[in-house]
Amino acid sequence: MEGNYNKILEKVGKISGIEHDELERRVEAKRAKLSGLISKEGALQVIAAELGISFDHEKLKINELLPGMRKVNFTGQVVTIYPIREYTTKSGDVGKVANMIVADDTSNIKVVLWDTNHIQLLESGNVKEGVSIEIASGSMRDNEVHLGSFSEFSVSSEVFSNIQTEKQIKKKTIDEFSPGDTVKTRAFIVQAFDPRFYEANVETGKKITEEELANGVPSEKKAILNVVIDDGTDTIRAVMFHENVQKIGLTEYDNSELMTEQRQGLIGKEFYFIGPIKRNSYMNNYELAVNSVEEVETDKLLLELE
Repeated sequence: MEGNYNKILEKVGKISGIEHDELERRVEAKRAKLSGLISKEGALQVIAAELGISFDHEKLKINELLPGMRKVNFTGQVVTIYPIREYTTKSGDVGKVANMIVADDTSNIKVVLWDTNHIQLLESGNVKEGVSIEIASGSMRDNEVHLGSFSEFSVSSEVFSNIQTEKQIKKKTIDEFSPGDTVKTRAFIVQAFDPRFYEANVETGKKITEEELANGVPSEKKAILNVVIDDGTDTIRAVMFHENVQKIGLTEYDNSELMTEQRQGLIGKEFYFIGPIKRNSYMNNYELAVNSVEEVETDKLLLELE
């Protein structure tokens, strides 16, 4: 069970006086009622709200921030600031949005600024990479913190000596996945769909444009493969791109017969799948966006199990 779930369980139990076993029974009942469409952490948040328990005014560490939380409060150090972008609303108004990565000694997270006064702190240089900041009343959307006009955003004097700039990869079973997690899970491929192909610019790796094709820019055929994986606790759709598609054994892009044979041969194979859990807005569900795939080595697995 993940650390942030345990921390919230501890807090809810302490405030409510309810035993942990009873809280976990309620969590499983809530998940069953919602057909498993909510994580353990999410179900526990719902139960906390039903008990009148709120974390709105509590200062949290970044690894304690969970999807769905409102009015989150924390401090961190700015690691990366991305270029500020302008956008046009349906009414024709022009607005700005800024994205940055903020880290503390437990993890890191993307923070999205929508308020012009907050963005001004970046534009003026008062908030820059390496500066500590304090956030109050932020809103969690999946695994991002969004700040609107009712949020507070300011420079902090807090010093961080050991910030975590790498995304925390959590070893989880599929039934424990939460939106925004970056996970490593061991699972079998139980279904493999026909791959989709696109031509990519050899130099950039991105989908080639009509203009680039017309100018004779070199391109290569790349694949996108959707599979369903199962670890015995649940199933989830996983999406893989070119390098990982080839790594698991799909290589014959130009021979449909061999490609079908290779695709069918994937069924029942076991791998470690690593990547973030993201929402597929088109299918309205969550999926694993695979960043890398690892072979399951028997000797290492036995040591891990021991």
